[in-house]
Amino acid sequence: MLTVQKYGGSSVADAKCIKRVANIVADTYRNGSDVVVVLSAPGDMTDDLIERAEEILPGASRRELDMLLATGEQQSVALMAMALEALGLPAVSMTGWQAGIHTTSRFGDARIRNVTTEHVLAELERKRIVIVAGFQGITNSGEITTIGRGGSDTTAVALAASLHADLCQIYKDVEGVYTANPRIVPEAKKLDEITYDEMLELASMGAEVLHNRAVEMARKYGVKLEVRSSFVSKPGTIVKEKTKMEETKISGIAKDSNIARIALVGLRDEPGVAFKVFRLMAARKINVDIILQSIGRENSKDISFTVAKSDLKAAEAALLDEREIIGFDKLDVSNTLCKVSIVGAGMINSSGVAAAMFEALFDVAVNIHMISTSEIKVSVLIDDVNADVAVRAIHKKFFGE
Repeated sequence: MLTVQKYGGSSVADAKCIKRVANIVADTYRNGSDVVVVLSAPGDMTDDLIERAEEILPGASRRELDMLLATGEQQSVALMAMALEALGLPAVSMTGWQAGIHTTSRFGDARIRNVTTEHVLAELERKRIVIVAGFQGITNSGEITTIGRGGSDTTAVALAASLHADLCQIYKDVEGVYTANPRIVPEAKKLDEITYDEMLELASMGAEVLHNRAVEMARKYGVKLEVRSSFVSKPGTIVKEKTKMEETKISGIAKDSNIARIALVGLRDEPGVAFKVFRLMAARKINVDIILQSIGRENSKDISFTVAKSDLKAAEAALLDEREIIGFDKLDVSNTLCKVSIVGAGMINSSGVAAAMFEALFDVAVNIHMISTSEIKVSVLIDDVNADVAVRAIHKKFFGE
């Protein structure tokens, strides 16, 4: 059996944490499994390194930032190898490139192209525990890259897929995937299992348990995932293709505060206007989420859409630059909004799910600005000051007290 285990920054924040994780890894190894461990940088080290870079050169090049940030995970893996050796177990640490993680050349947000596993397999054959630095890789030209937010999750899944691992365990500071964020809804319930599609939607909608790129890769390659705690020895949540929970209408509620809305007022009501707007966004590599277009009236219409807050200034500037070509009377923006979503494979065959969500919001006097739906998701855009109240009200409606 081969198990890939990933531990986040809070799990390796200090010597005590590292020793606790080493004991978990040791138990897995002693129970007869080959083990590959993927680690994040300790605690808040990545943020600290970014802050140090800003002190030296604000706006430093992405290449040099990647060179700097990659050192955080390297500290984790070396210290973990030492901790395992202290337990009398054979271990070897590797950087992302030593482990064969090959990426694109987009510094700061690279994508994994492929994984060459010869080095890792050779060490596993020697019965060593292989400890790999997450979040990093190397380009074809030998440049060190980092693979963006959630990169260590993605590294673990990529290795599990390439090594044909029996299980990929993602250890967090929570016990699994919950019906809502327990910090917002204390009575939130831990799920025993959830589908890839549901987990992908929750991750994309703002749930912070797993990164959407990791879930998408797991679904593509059929990697069996388990989300569990590195602090409590209990079974976690299994993420897989199908579950036994078809009768459940929704699986979870997610909140995403990284949302800004752009409204174009007074657009010409003619073919090609939406194309001009969203072609411009695509050219600037700005991802668009919820889109709402009004019914044409008096030869004009309005289009509203959402982007990440970090993309708001770029989107606003691009639209103003192309105002004459696109043709709009007014540009209105807001960054004080939040997206709240319900996700569940069961809702496709259940009527009244959206109505129940809207009733819950009505009961606590929360106004809805925009709505987006899919077969397994309903999302609403609301004022961010109402976000936690909305999440608690929706959770109570579907899951009770």
